[in-house]
Amino acid sequence: MAQGDLGTRLHMKSSDIARLRLSNQRIAGAKFDTPAEAVRWLGAVQAQDYAGALWAVGMRTAGATEQAVERAVADREIVRTWPMRRTLHFVAAADVRWMLELLTPRVLRSYSLHSQQLGLDERAFARGRELFARALAGGKQLRRTAMYQVLEAARIPTGGGCGMHILARLAIEGVLCFGAREGKQPTFALLDEWVPSARRLEREAALAELARRYFTSHGPATLQDFVWWSGLTTADARAGLESAKSHLVQETAGGQSYWLDPSLQVSKEPAATAHLLPPYDEYTVAYKDRSAVLDPSYAKRVNTGNGIFSPTIVVNGQVVGLWKRTPRKGALVITPNPFGKFSKAAERAIGLAASRYGKFLGASVVLA
Repeated sequence: MAQGDLGTRLHMKSSDIARLRLSNQRIAGAKFDTPAEAVRWLGAVQAQDYAGALWAVGMRTAGATEQAVERAVADREIVRTWPMRRTLHFVAAADVRWMLELLTPRVLRSYSLHSQQLGLDERAFARGRELFARALAGGKQLRRTAMYQVLEAARIPTGGGCGMHILARLAIEGVLCFGAREGKQPTFALLDEWVPSARRLEREAALAELARRYFTSHGPATLQDFVWWSGLTTADARAGLESAKSHLVQETAGGQSYWLDPSLQVSKEPAATAHLLPPYDEYTVAYKDRSAVLDPSYAKRVNTGNGIFSPTIVVNGQVVGLWKRTPRKGALVITPNPFGKFSKAAERAIGLAASRYGKFLGASVVLA
């Protein structure tokens, strides 16, 4: 198959899916010029692990440093909030409002039981909205502890998870979002003041836009993958895909239908190429079926339960191990935990990947 010529092939192999996703997600090949472009392309970047999310964006951005990605957050080009699946993500500032309006109604319904278990009623949330509207008005940003103090002064409990539950619920409603960090501490701001130009879309247009964004950036992917990633009902996800089909092509593998961008360019990489992916990277977490890139026999080592996805080592598109970082005497030690024995070529490629990560952090890296 010629580079970028996807329409001529009727069937794909798992190795094709992995190779195409590496290119499409910009882990391999061409990078984006800015962090905001990378986030907008992917639609959303899972971000409950903040440092990992910075690297997820940085590894897809040409010449990026950790400070440059944080600057994009502080400059309000990308926003960290809970747009889908009750999970923190980075999204492009222009997209945050329509994504919240499309994806969070189902999430909010699921919050009711948890709120009852915590002893929180609707009056607590209504009061929280009023209090934060005053406390944050005029572009103010407050750390989490200060946000809790606002609640506690009004005798609204914050212990036992209540405080974070209230902040997350109000962010899901579109009242709050994360602001810039103060040192290493996150802050909160009013969403309408933080990104006043965030656009709105009618529901049908939003479904089509989300589907187009997902399949063009994450493809090859199935409808079930899109349902998992977005948190939409199958019916809504299918409606979005139907509206976006004119921008996509369909391929088959293992009897499954996959959708992707017809203009996708496949990068040509050396025989052994490695990448150190952060926890919760879109390459692993954004699909219901991960078998094309992760041998199912190793799945529980990557996804250890309770939604925890470990940092992974990818060689030639396949997840072949885990890794961790440990600060030590002015350097950062990268310790691989392989699933099997690495070849010499893979070891060299992992060393290069560790060097790229060190350059992003501006730190000396030692590969253990």
